[in-house]
Amino acid sequence: MVKQPDKVVLIGVAGDSGCGKSTFLRRVTDVFGEDFVTVICLDDYHSLDRKQRKETGITALDPRANNFDLMYEQIKALKEGQSIDKPIYNHETGMIDPPEKVHPNHIVVIEGLHPLFDERVRSLLDFSVYLDISDEVKIAWKIKRDMAERGHRYEDVLASINARRPDFDAYIDPQKAHADVVIQILPTKLIPDDKEHKVLRVRLIQREGVEDFEPVYLFDEGSTINWIPCGRKLTCSYPGIKMFYGPDAYFGHEVSVLEVDGNFDNLEEMIYVEGHLSNTATKYYGEMTHMMREHQDYPGSNNGSGLFQVLVGLKMRSTYERLTAKVSPDEKVAAAVS
Repeated sequence: MVKQPDKVVLIGVAGDSGCGKSTFLRRVTDVFGEDFVTVICLDDYHSLDRKQRKETGITALDPRANNFDLMYEQIKALKEGQSIDKPIYNHETGMIDPPEKVHPNHIVVIEGLHPLFDERVRSLLDFSVYLDISDEVKIAWKIKRDMAERGHRYEDVLASINARRPDFDAYIDPQKAHADVVIQILPTKLIPDDKEHKVLRVRLIQREGVEDFEPVYLFDEGSTINWIPCGRKLTCSYPGIKMFYGPDAYFGHEVSVLEVDGNFDNLEEMIYVEGHLSNTATKYYGEMTHMMREHQDYPGSNNGSGLFQVLVGLKMRSTYERLTAKVSPDEKVAAAVS
């Protein structure tokens, strides 16, 4: 059993449904261990059940369908080391079930559509991530999933996407401006007019000046680097791999951007790429490669999304260690008493 934490570190993971939050959180728990992390789905703070949303025409993306006052009060209580009675949104029935007791843990992750929407909730976060999938890739993925796996018609899938778009654009997408890190998934530039989106271009957008966080860089910090790593040490089939690193601006903030365009053929060879990355927060040489190989069945493991999810998980661990090292003796006593 994990002991009562001296300090609760709160992490927000935001993004639309189907953008890879579940896979990313699996990688985070792989880094810390399941007993060390409590994940709270913010769907549990829906104020309208499925029937009520249908009757009113209000989507789950709309802030009016969510209880931000209760969300803030309970997340704040957890961060202060108090247990809460959290409501449960039942995704099968669409109803709001009786609450469950949730105790504070070393890492508490709040994930869903709105972790960065409410300023009060946002102010509680120690670290935040936004998973950003471009429209082209999102549509291709959803069509493939809903048509192939669920038997939906193409027209119905497009209608569903278009119905969500206004609320997504208004309430979900703007949250990425507040994130410490954004993982952005885009169509490849290596294949002209690619429609299948089996090859992806993935960017890790890292805000500069974030306390207890140092951006990962390639070769030389602050420089602009274009690198084709394919050759004797990294096997690349068509269309190859291109990497980029450099400074940029993002919603008025200085950022460092790391980019991978293309797929990795052999994850054992990732040690070559790892050797050229710095500020990865690994504990030993090859840890990043080991984590990618250990869970190569996870979606995105052969491209930049898997690589960057692992890197962000490692950076979260480093941030946690720095934050908990700052815990004062008075705070430790308070945590022991509570």
